Amino acid sequence: MRSKLWLLTGVALAGAATLYCATQAWVVVDLVSGAAAFEQLSATGQELNQSISPISLAALAAAIALTIAGRAFRRVLGVLVALLGAAVIAIVVAVLTDPTAGAASRVAEATGLSGASQGALIAGVQVTGFSYGALCAGVVLAALGVLIVILGGKWRTAGRKYEPETGPRSSSPANPDRISDWESMNAGDDPTRHT
Repeated sequence: MRSKLWLLTGVALAGAATLYCATQAWVVVDLVSGAAAFEQLSATGQELNQSISPISLAALAAAIALTIAGRAFRRVLGVLVALLGAAVIAIVVAVLTDPTAGAASRVAEATGLSGASQGALIAGVQVTGFSYGALCAGVVLAALGVLIVILGGKWRTAGRKYEPETGPRSSSPANPDRISDWESMNAGDDPTRHT
């Protein structure tokens, strides 16, 4: 079905987008002059929360697994994709809510100070568009996961055409050829007995 192609492509693209955004700067911290060797520090999504890259990779793996999953397992994977999307949303929202706290470890590395004393060294904090990109990708993953749960049961199961036929077969085709010989062998019949 077309819905399968669109949904699986969407999951793969959203997972890849989340992974890309995780490697980019989410928070840029401006330090007061003389606080550190650099007056500006940046922290990537991966530095702010190390679980975002594994979550992205899990979404990509789920997209691949969905191509061959059976009907019941598709629904399980759909729930998993929705949960992965919700996890991405939660990570980004935590950073957006308090970007200074998220970047505290980077500031501590640069200045050697931690805790309340960091506040005097920070002149400003900006959140980049990559964090919002990851948020959008998380929302897309969550929505696609729900759609997979709803629509996944209607997809054809992969590999059906390769399974042996269970119905009655004629013992020998009228005009045997190589293809019919292979089909006979797949069905457990020896085609040489009929020659």
